[in-house]
Amino acid sequence: MTMTTTYTARPIDPHTLKNLRTADDADRAPAPFTDTEGGAPLRCCLRRGEPGERIALVSYAPLRRWAADRGVDPGAYDEQGPVFIHSEECAGPDAEAALPFTDAHRTVRRYSAEGRILGGRLVEEPAAFERALGEAFDDPAVALVHVRAVEYGCFLYEVRRG
Repeated sequence: MTMTTTYTARPIDPHTLKNLRTADDADRAPAPFTDTEGGAPLRCCLRRGEPGERIALVSYAPLRRWAADRGVDPGAYDEQGPVFIHSEECAGPDAEAALPFTDAHRTVRRYSAEGRILGGRLVEEPAAFERALGEAFDDPAVALVHVRAVEYGCFLYEVRRG
């Protein structure tokens, strides 16, 4: 009997989104705009934006926020970068959705409970995501994983153990 684990992408939580819509992690006010083309990877609802939606590009420090909740200091691994979010509250991700944004090369970056990078893996095919996450969490030292875009290095979403 083999056990299959399903991994869930975690969007930016609603409380953090509320804060980011006032001041981002670089302490800047957001500048919402109407997305005329669509396609922006929205981290609030983990889907691509559609033309005509109001969105904002904000600076976000996912590891810093995760570490602060646990009372650890990620040290030099703390970083912030640009993410797209809806400019107003949205419904969040579809609970039945598969792992999002698997349509391009991605990096699965592993972190310890202390917020230190433990390594990473390039994932080139959508079908390889579950295997890459399984390999990451087979290591008991891995507390969470960030899925990031290869072309820009941007944070896309987080997956946690358990």
